[in-house]
Amino acid sequence: MAMGCMAADIDGSWTASAEGPNGQVTREFHFKADGAKLTGKTVSSFAGESVIENGKIDGDKVSFTIKMKLQDNEMTVNYTGTVKSASELRLAAEFVGADIKMDWNAKRK
Repeated sequence: MAMGCMAADIDGSWTASAEGPNGQVTREFHFKADGAKLTGKTVSSFAGESVIENGKIDGDKVSFTIKMKLQDNEMTVNYTGTVKSASELRLAAEFVGADIKMDWNAKRK
């Protein structure tokens, strides 16, 4: 079987950082893969805990959505990314309805 067809090993906890509109932010991701399905949760100090929804794994590519509350407003954030290695994950986040995009670099805990 070719490596590109296998689901990436993303299970476990990851710590990520990104440059946000107000400086550097961090977030923890806790992933659980089941074949091509990705579930779990994510936690940040500024937005609390969010459940991973619509998670998919396709080879080394991942995608999922979270809903989070910021100042009493619920926002949907779409994530897409690539598992670069067993310990490195790159994610791009796009806030639906807002002109905010963030690039996350994650390391396995």
